[in-house]
Amino acid sequence: MTRLLISDANILIDMECAGLLERMFDLPARFAVLDVLLVEELGPDYGHLSDLGLQVLELLSAGIEDAEDLIRRHKGSKVSRMDMLTLALARQEQAPLLTGDAALRTIGETEIVEVHGTLWLMEGFRDSGLLDSAAAADAYGRMRTAGRRLPWKEVEAQLNTWG
Repeated sequence: MTRLLISDANILIDMECAGLLERMFDLPARFAVLDVLLVEELGPDYGHLSDLGLQVLELLSAGIEDAEDLIRRHKGSKVSRMDMLTLALARQEQAPLLTGDAALRTIGETEIVEVHGTLWLMEGFRDSGLLDSAAAADAYGRMRTAGRRLPWKEVEAQLNTWG
């Protein structure tokens, strides 16, 4: 069985800007989002992703309680309520969290959740033979043009190691 990955909105938006959103579902992983995230933040433009394999999951009552606890414990952080709900979903499903949000990444790591971002996902594309260095550079260029907030020095270093 392939690994389940819980995604926030940032990752899906990065992949859309890169022109890789549909191709993401060719990776050897299962992707899921929180049901309210799909409705409230992504909207109808992303509804077709269910047909590609995006799972839409909901928090169980224990997950909702966990989210409320996370929100209380990290009050004052720059992490939104939706992001805390997504983190709680990753904890509920015992799955890694995919996020492009640095503050959420920090809290996720504090909460002992495996956290990855866009650069890690791009490595997955390369490792799976779905993206070569030229296509990756093009994808990153699209993200940069769209104003996506990535650690651009790390992106350059990653591309340099790919040759």
